Amino acid sequence: MAKTRTTKKRHTADNILARVRPTPMKDNGLSDEEKIASIADKFTDIMNVLGLDLSNDSLRETPRRIAKMYVNEIFSGLKSETFPKMTVIENEMDYDQMVLVQDIQVISVCEHHFQTIDGLATVAYIPNKKVIGLSKINRIVRYFSRRPQVQERLTKQIADCLQYVLGTDHVAVHINARHYCVIARGIEDHHSSTSTSDLRGHFKSRPETRSEFLQHCQTRLRI
Repeated sequence: MAKTRTTKKRHTADNILARVRPTPMKDNGLSDEEKIASIADKFTDIMNVLGLDLSNDSLRETPRRIAKMYVNEIFSGLKSETFPKMTVIENEMDYDQMVLVQDIQVISVCEHHFQTIDGLATVAYIPNKKVIGLSKINRIVRYFSRRPQVQERLTKQIADCLQYVLGTDHVAVHINARHYCVIARGIEDHHSSTSTSDLRGHFKSRPETRSEFLQHCQTRLRI
């Protein structure tokens, strides 16, 4: 018996990101190394203003460590070239039920105070003609998390991306997270968490589909 041929389609990062609601950004024309040098210089000023002794062995390299962390790690989602490769395949098995990935780690940074956002995401879709490798969903969540964010925008960016890549209206995203701008400052509440959802297509219009998805979103963060 002849093997069924699986057709793969690859989307470009620029094509996908043009369909996703944007993070407020502007192109300053700086290379990564220029950004690192500039951030390190400015963080040196901050540490000096705070009265920290940069001649100390423990502190001397801190400005550059922070700059490299910002550019290469926790804000790497600001660069289109770090967007994960998105390959989808034909839904040859005619699968028409919910595909759901839960407890996806979310580590982001609040754009208001640059404090950590730490949570879990549950993401689901109902295939049309395309399906996607499960690890790609985790990579999409990670990419959009690696920016200064507000949780509401992050939730919608993930949904926008999946809806376009998969060519289906039936997408759902739920995030439950703790915000360290609430935990470490201000009200200093160590126990509250924030939930956001973006339900589209059948996840929004069909009560049974909505209910099934939301039942999977009952995971609570460990406080």
